[in-house]
Amino acid sequence: MNSIDRIKELVQILNEASKAYYMEDHEIMSNLEYDALYDELCKLEEETGTVLANSPTQKVGYEVVSSLPKEAHPQPMLSLDKTKDPEALRDWLNGKEGVLSWKMDGLTVVLTYENGELIKAVTRGNGEIGEVITANAKTFVNIPAKISYKGKLSLRGEAIITYSDFEKINAGIADIDAKYKNPRNLCSGSVRQLSSKITAERNVRFYAFSLVEPDDEELVASFDNSFIKRFEFLSGLGFEVVEYKKVTPGTIIDTIKWFSDKIEENDFPSDGLVLSFEDVEYGRSLGRTAKFPRNAIAFKWKDEQAETTLQMIEWSPSRTGLINPVAVFDPVELEGTTVSRASVHNISIMKELCLGIGDRITVYKANMIIPQIAENLTRSGKLEIPETCPSCGGKTCIKNDNGTETLVCENPECPAKNIKSFSLFVSRNAMNIDGLSEATIEKFVDKGFIRNYTDFYKLSRFRDEIVTMEGFGEKSFTNIMDAIEASKKVTVAAFIYALGIPGVGVQNAKLIAKHFDEDPEKIKTSGAEELSEVEGIGDVIAGDFAAYFSKPENIALYDELAAILSFEKSAVSENQDLAGKTFVITGSLNTYANRDELKAEIEARGGKVAGSVSKNTSYLINNDITSNSGKNKKARELGIPVISEEDYKSL
Repeated sequence: MNSIDRIKELVQILNEASKAYYMEDHEIMSNLEYDALYDELCKLEEETGTVLANSPTQKVGYEVVSSLPKEAHPQPMLSLDKTKDPEALRDWLNGKEGVLSWKMDGLTVVLTYENGELIKAVTRGNGEIGEVITANAKTFVNIPAKISYKGKLSLRGEAIITYSDFEKINAGIADIDAKYKNPRNLCSGSVRQLSSKITAERNVRFYAFSLVEPDDEELVASFDNSFIKRFEFLSGLGFEVVEYKKVTPGTIIDTIKWFSDKIEENDFPSDGLVLSFEDVEYGRSLGRTAKFPRNAIAFKWKDEQAETTLQMIEWSPSRTGLINPVAVFDPVELEGTTVSRASVHNISIMKELCLGIGDRITVYKANMIIPQIAENLTRSGKLEIPETCPSCGGKTCIKNDNGTETLVCENPECPAKNIKSFSLFVSRNAMNIDGLSEATIEKFVDKGFIRNYTDFYKLSRFRDEIVTMEGFGEKSFTNIMDAIEASKKVTVAAFIYALGIPGVGVQNAKLIAKHFDEDPEKIKTSGAEELSEVEGIGDVIAGDFAAYFSKPENIALYDELAAILSFEKSAVSENQDLAGKTFVITGSLNTYANRDELKAEIEARGGKVAGSVSKNTSYLINNDITSNSGKNKKARELGIPVISEEDYKSL
């Protein structure tokens, strides 16, 4: 293939990958692979002098596709040039001072204030035209509703969803295949909602990373050309700004290491750093290229890679029928942890890598977190795609959706399509049937013992068969029966959560149960309108909840289970002394069986329990008060008391 043909091929591949990532919120290749192909394209364009009109090196982004109003930016929002070489950043400074900050992985948004009030919010869009999301931005949890500065003010920042909020949202989704893949995709979809109520439910946060030059000459003069003083000005108005450090050519390498050491404890997604000149006027004087400004540059982590041998491809069936390939390889050390597995995502990527058993592959952690295959050094391509489902033995087929090939089991009775929901049903926060692991459930499903939730309470019929199964015996059977009997006494909230209704996690189930006085009949007959009035329950969850009970088969299942169970009232202490207080629990406990037990007590006393430390946290409970864990450090930074179990009991 000659250079021009390769350029055409690369442009098509990269544009398809960008379209999938920016417009459709899914990935068809890793960041590492995209960067490598992009760099190859740049080199070929430079060598040949040929640049196609639709080359990603010439385009800033893709056209927006939602029905939100569109608006042109006063100035194009260009993407940044990038490097993975710390020494290149040192050279780029050219002896000047710089400001190094996180490059957060979310959605870029421009906010405009007038007379101290937010009047407009626009997404980056394609860099020239963005989407107007003003109503949605007003629901971001940390944006000031009003600011003291009364002139016109525009600033840019990144809208993100933290890992802890992302995990909470996913925890409320019973269907494992309906869960969001990463915080960036969830944030993008949340910010661009047509309903601001949905945005408000997603806990979107905004971190400012630059101030658009204001018209106020006196204000500009007060900044003294300092990038950092602009950050300090925004902080003084109540905005949260990205974490930053002042650097010089002599300190930048150590500062990059300081940032890299913090990645594991960060509660927000990032895909690198941004280096800007501290002297704003100097940076502006450098101008820009057709695609990149010259006053800033992005740094992406040079992912640590390790070479290993591919041992097998494990085909993992899911509730949707997708059978996902997972690479299993000889264990290697990456970023301080042992890694032996990596998702290959789909058949298209597997074919592109030409994977074969015994191949030598290189693996890395994308953004230092998610294991991925970087390259196949052998490329034998000797890998068979299974013709039967590993779960049910039914026939598989390959489907092609928008150019992406996936393996699918079409058997509607495939046990894998129910096992995840059964696992949720018996889990601790649901029916709490101890001893029924996912592996055990899978065996019972394969034997035909379990077809729906009520069958758990009929397992005694299969005693003779269960006690003779491998890994079981009389004692195992008795333990399971005891756990099933104990599970019949349950709170209404746990029962509602156990049903696996879309969007109804542990906390939402508690809110619904409380609103309807823990009455199963009231809950069953509630409508979407009434549910949406429950504080903390949005229109989407209310609609999904009502839709569940609109199906006769679900009502029949609900009634049959309700007849078996004995409902207990949720524990509520007369002493609501913790009302208005928010706790975070970390580390091991001494006098409580587990964190759930302590959490239940706090909630019974009117308090709340969060997953991560924030400015809204009242106390961090950790028996190792002097620990330097991420949560302890964050609590100390925010001035939040770190207390032991004994301290908590004396509150």
